[in-house]
Amino acid sequence: MTNPATQFAVEAEGLVKTFGEQRAVDGVSLTVPTGSVYGVLGPNGAGKTTTIRMLATLLRPDAGNARIFGYDVVREPTAVRSLVGVTGQYASVDEDMTATENLVIFSRLLGLTRAAAKRKSAELLEEFDLVEAANKPLKNFSGGMRRRLDLAASLIAAPPLLFLDEPTTGLDPRTRAQMWETIRRLVRDGSTVLLTTQYLDEADQLADRIAVIDRGRVIADGTADELKSSVGVSTLLLTLVDRTRTEDARRLIAEQLGTEVAITPEAGRLTAPMNNARATPEILIRLRDNGIDVDEITVSKPSLDEVFLTITGHPADDADPADTERSLV
Repeated sequence: MTNPATQFAVEAEGLVKTFGEQRAVDGVSLTVPTGSVYGVLGPNGAGKTTTIRMLATLLRPDAGNARIFGYDVVREPTAVRSLVGVTGQYASVDEDMTATENLVIFSRLLGLTRAAAKRKSAELLEEFDLVEAANKPLKNFSGGMRRRLDLAASLIAAPPLLFLDEPTTGLDPRTRAQMWETIRRLVRDGSTVLLTTQYLDEADQLADRIAVIDRGRVIADGTADELKSSVGVSTLLLTLVDRTRTEDARRLIAEQLGTEVAITPEAGRLTAPMNNARATPEILIRLRDNGIDVDEITVSKPSLDEVFLTITGHPADDADPADTERSLV
């Protein structure tokens, strides 16, 4: 039973976890309101999985503390485990068994009677569009089907808090979209979801709030709009007719905006944050006066990709090899 005295599903302060000389999590603090989707965004090896494992009582923190619906993860692990479900990066199902057999076994382990286990399994197979594959061995399933079955297994006990650790990694776009809709439905039905992902569009689509984590630390926190606003109101994207003038254009735009301008060499595109989109006409005038012709120009809101690059100094899919190794611990 959740603690009615708290409005937060997760409260973590200064969580630390080390493996040998590697500091996988370095002072992570998170506050997750009940009934929301909270995204933890970061590249492979950032410390996301280790954080989830500490919150789910699968790892003991070396420092810091965490509470799930008010229950301490170290002092009250049994209460915490009764309130959470965990879907990891790799399916925990048995490939030699059928989908039905897997769900029945999980249900029985959770204390359901044989009859109740069969009923629950049938309900979940229908809910996750797996009825036609109910009696097929999992070794014949696609990656998306396995992920859906793994999520179904984590919902047998209908936990009020669900940890989803990169649930759509490796899925095709159609199956990812189906999983997104399932997550939205879970929250509409009253669950709280803490979602880790390395996909910026996934965090943008699903999360009410986002924590950006890199090399074991939370380096930014807020709604998607708040994070985007932190790097500028708008983004200027510009491509030239003559790409040999790209450096000249970069210098002129930087002078005009008083900010750094990035160049994408393959596309010959210039990108710059803008606090005032009304500066665009003046930029075009200065480029024209210097004999620089523009092929294409757009002004848009910043993306989470640009947020991540700005606050970390590297793209979201650029992980340190040492970080990637420790993420597997």
